[in-house]
Order: sequence, then structure tokens, then C-alpha cells
Amino acid sequence: MTSRFSPAFRLLAAANLGAQSAEQLSLAAAPLVAVLALDAGAGEVGLLGAMQTLPFLLLSIPMGLLTDRMPRRRVMLASEALRALSLLLLLLIVASGRISFAALAVLGFIGALGTVGFTVAAPALVPALVPRELHARANGRLELARSAAYAGGPALAGALVAWTGAASAFVLATLLSASAVALLWRVAEPPRAPAPARHALIEIREGARFVWHDALLRPILLTGIAWNIAWFVLQAAYVPYAVRVLGLSAQAVGVTLGCYGAGMVVGALAAPPVVRSLAFGRAIQLGPAVSVLAMSAMVATLLVPSGVLAGLSFFLFGAGPIIWTITTTTLRQAITPGAMLGRVGSVFLTVNAGARPVGAAIGAVVGGLWGEPACLWLALAGFVLQAAIILASSMNGLQRLPALRTG
Repeated sequence: MTSRFSPAFRLLAAANLGAQSAEQLSLAAAPLVAVLALDAGAGEVGLLGAMQTLPFLLLSIPMGLLTDRMPRRRVMLASEALRALSLLLLLLIVASGRISFAALAVLGFIGALGTVGFTVAAPALVPALVPRELHARANGRLELARSAAYAGGPALAGALVAWTGAASAFVLATLLSASAVALLWRVAEPPRAPAPARHALIEIREGARFVWHDALLRPILLTGIAWNIAWFVLQAAYVPYAVRVLGLSAQAVGVTLGCYGAGMVVGALAAPPVVRSLAFGRAIQLGPAVSVLAMSAMVATLLVPSGVLAGLSFFLFGAGPIIWTITTTTLRQAITPGAMLGRVGSVFLTVNAGARPVGAAIGAVVGGLWGEPACLWLALAGFVLQAAIILASSMNGLQRLPALRTG
């Protein structure tokens, strides 16, 4: 049994690092440009963020269908090329001084289209390049790159904008995205039998039905919904809570938020030994359980106002859910027929994306009526719920990866 990754997967992993780094740099640089060059306020920055996330809700399902009908490498190549083009146009606009909020929003939306395609197709391509026994390690490799980009991208973008101007951040992001395109061009994807031509709605319904009727995938889906709602309730309240109640400076708030990225890196590194040492179902349940512990640390700041506790909370939120992402992706790859991997993955992406604005809206309403502490308690209830769902599921008896489902 080989323990080495194929050259094709190593190229995919390198392309993933470039693509994830380009995405995080651009996501951090765009709002900085909006604030510094256009004097944008919270409303404009929030709208910019919405434009950068809306494609996940609107287009994940169609992209999943496309991924199942076409070579996955081709989908990723076209998606990353689209992102590289949007970054190049952003660079030209910033360098020329003709910056407008509309341009930032439209190009952010276009760049996010590329992110959706890459995000849906990459996990569907892994089983074609990596033996089944190496899926967890391969997913861990991809998530480690995402974690590193998430941890370092915003800080690097801020430093580049402050030291050399906004254009330099987009230069680097464009080069990283272009390098991902060049690497993906060299990936050799094994041929697949062409899928029979059927109506798109039939295929989409087939993927959704597969997820809902599977005893392992359904609780993962429900857990993800509850987690994302609770997380965005917390996100809606944390910054004003940290400033007003914890008395943290803007810099200290940034440090606590940065602990999330550090936790992601640690969690991605810890995932392989965790998967080896625990029953696979228990490894999946670890992330939701750690999330309850993380939120408990945040609620504890109501009794002991402490930036250290808040930072610990975000660190745990980074570490636990990354293990969840790696293990659930591995399970999904193991039990989903290859011809449905794109559609099944897109169901999860769409539902999670849809849960996020719901959580943000709940947090805004609860925070406005009863204050930020009420949001913390509500978020804790949500994280307890998501842990209860997965802990009460058939995951309890899952010792190892199960066999492939037939639909």
C-alpha cells in the first residue's frame, strides 16, 4: 500500500495553496481599499462582503451539477482563470486610480464565482487522484493550505496596503492565482465515463435526496446548519461586545480574531493523528464538541472579562471545526458515488451558505433588543444543539470509513 501522493495530487495541492492565498489576500484588501480610498462605511463594507459571498448561495448547486458532468480539472481551471481575471482587473483599476465601489463589488462577485467552482470541484477531484486510504491525509493537506492562507492572508494584505499601497496586494494575489492556473493546467485527471444526458432538475434532486436519506450525511447536514447559524450569531455580536464589555482596543480585537486562524492551522496539523487514534465517527464528533467548549469559554467572559479567554475561544473554534471539515469531507468522498460528488458537495455548500445570513440576522435582532450578552447565550444554545445532533446520530457506531453507497 503506497503512502505517497501522486504527482497529480501534489500539483493540485500546490494550486490549492496559491488559490486559497489569492482569495484571502483579495478578501482582505478589497474592504481596505473601499474604506481608505472611498471612505466607505459599515453599510458599504457589509454590501461588499455580501457580494463576495452571494455566489455560494446562488450558484453552488449549478456548479455541482457542472462538476458532475464535466472533467473536474476543467471546472477548476476555468474557475481559477476567472478569479485571476477579476484580480487583474482590480489591480488595473486600483493602479489607475479609477476606483469605484461598483467596480469593487462587481469584480468581487466575479472572483467569488471562481471560488465557488474551485471549492465544489476540488473535493470531487481528490478521489480520482488519491487512493481511498489516503483521502483523510489528502483532505488534511488541502485544509492546511486553506488554514495557513486564512491565518496569514489578512495580516499580509493589511501590511502590504499600509507599507506599499493597495496595488501591491492585488499584484501578489493576481500572481498567486495565475500560478494556481498554471499548476492546474499540468494536473492529469483520469478519464471518466460520460454521464447520461438527463434533465438538470432531476440530477439536482437526485443529489439532494441522496444526502437527506443517508443516515450519516443527514446529521452532518443538520449539524452544519445549526453550527453556521450559531457562529454568525456570535460574529454579529463579538466586535461590539469586545469593545464595549471586554474593553479591548481595536488591535486587541484583531489579535483575538487572529487566534481563529492559528487554531485552524493547529487543527489541520492535528487531524491525521486524531483520525488514526479515534474511531472515525468519534473523530467527526470531536469538532462539534470542541465548539461547545469554545463557546463556553466566550460565555465565561461575561463573568471574567478577559481578552485571553476570548482568544482561547476563537483558537478552539479554529482547531475543532477544521478537524470536522477534514473528516466529514473524507466520509462524503467515501460513501458518495463518483458521478454524484459535485452535486452532493454543492448541497452542503449551499445549505451552509444559506444558514449564515440567517444567523447574522438573528444576531442583529437579538443584539439590538437585548444586547450582546444575549447573543452569546443564544450562540451557546446553538452550539449545544449542533453537538447534540451529531452525538445522538448513527455516527456513534462508525469505527472506520464505510463502503460506497449505491444511491
